[in-house]
Amino acid sequence: MQEIPSPVLVTDTRFWDGAARKYAASPVSDPEGWERTLARTAAWLAPEQQVLELGCGTGSTALRLAPKVGHYVATDLSPTMIEIARERLADAPRENLEFRTGTAETLAEAEPGRYDVVLGFNYLHLVEDPARTLASVQRLLKPGGCFVSKTVCLKEMNPLIALAIPVLRAFGKAPAGVQRLDAAMLVQALRSAGFELEADERHGSKGRDPRPFLVARR
Repeated sequence: MQEIPSPVLVTDTRFWDGAARKYAASPVSDPEGWERTLARTAAWLAPEQQVLELGCGTGSTALRLAPKVGHYVATDLSPTMIEIARERLADAPRENLEFRTGTAETLAEAEPGRYDVVLGFNYLHLVEDPARTLASVQRLLKPGGCFVSKTVCLKEMNPLIALAIPVLRAFGKAPAGVQRLDAAMLVQALRSAGFELEADERHGSKGRDPRPFLVARR
């Protein structure tokens, strides 16, 4: 039986569909931090690997990292984000890269144990239930596989940002499923999901936005 999407998932899909074109045209907010993340992630990749990216947005990270692995599947819940990513792929084709819609939960049902590495950048703070999502990531990974993430931590940033989110959400300017996390909460969530932490770094380079970069092994 097909699972009925939650109201939060439906709302967030609509939000990101509406924001996709503007998002695609916006510059990377922290290019130094992004380049650091790309470089460090590449150190955990190998040419024979099957890699899955969750929350890929319009595909910028996937297009940079796909040449380093055997096959790269980049996914997002927003069909419009995936449409833009496919447009970008058409401009710079790669046979080992595919973009498709999906979430950790739906993919785990269809492809358990398929992937050597699962990536989730600026992702965990936007899922409805982080514990459920991490359980799905566990199912997606092969034994010994790695989950590589970088996450916005609102609890470590200016508190006014967190206070503004409900107001922005009321006007359709923020998604519904925003989580107030910090690095300690992320580490504990990974361990509770059965992961073993192998790297714990900070990749944000702008003000009070540390962006924990975590590598966890199944």
